[in-house]
Amino acid sequence: MSDKLALQARRRRRLRFQLKQKSGGRARLSVYRSGKHIYAQIIVDAEGRTVAAASSMEKAMREGLKTGADKDAATAVGKLVAERALAAGITEVVFDRGPYLYHGRVKALADGAREGGLSF
Repeated sequence: MSDKLALQARRRRRLRFQLKQKSGGRARLSVYRSGKHIYAQIIVDAEGRTVAAASSMEKAMREGLKTGADKDAATAVGKLVAERALAAGITEVVFDRGPYLYHGRVKALADGAREGGLSF
């Protein structure tokens, strides 16, 4: 494993451990960011299931956005996942940024989810 992947794996494990300690049974908003798209899902760890998900690859999102790899797309995905979570009865989550820094597209997704009505 390369040094970068090893550091990302350590950061992911450390963050996931901290989230489990502090979550208090709340659902988790998990983010995955690739070079071309961004994905988000609400996971209830106690039940081991995904309650809501959204990505910039969905047809409605692709039609309305210039690209799936910018802050506008991340904000739109955040609002969409928040809307779907509220429809499923989830209002409070913990934010799982994974190995990514809270900056740029990840921060834009979090801000969009807050605008959409999720609290974290």
